[in-house]
Amino acid sequence: MIDPDRKPIPTREFYMKLLESPDLKVFFEIHAGEMEIPPFHKFISEICARSGQVPEQVIKRSAIERTYGHQLFNGTRKPSRDKVLQLAFGLGLDLESTQKLLLVARKNALYPKLKRDAAIMLCLEKGKDILEVQALLQSLGLSLLGER
Repeated sequence: MIDPDRKPIPTREFYMKLLESPDLKVFFEIHAGEMEIPPFHKFISEICARSGQVPEQVIKRSAIERTYGHQLFNGTRKPSRDKVLQLAFGLGLDLESTQKLLLVARKNALYPKLKRDAAIMLCLEKGKDILEVQALLQSLGLSLLGER
């Protein structure tokens, strides 16, 4: 399982190990933990447990409808990319942890050459909350989180 606090092997280094590996099966066995992606609902629940947060409060801070939010936490719903980003703000994650959250949700990482993504990245780095993010997106004429 991806440990939100553990520094993974840098991608370039991991890629070089892959290229140097004489046997792909052995490589997969050795690096199984590095390649495993946990279920999204377990991952967000683990983040809450480690940080002492209550899912109900995270959902509220994420500006996600309560029932939908609980469905994300119990695994009965799969989140959209925007919902993952809203949860990142509700969880108080930084940019690096948000990128991990997007990976676990199997969504595209934030990309700084896209205006909307760049604005979201800046808000994550500056520790803004969901209302501040939405206000910035609106002021820039970009779609709000949850509108897509």
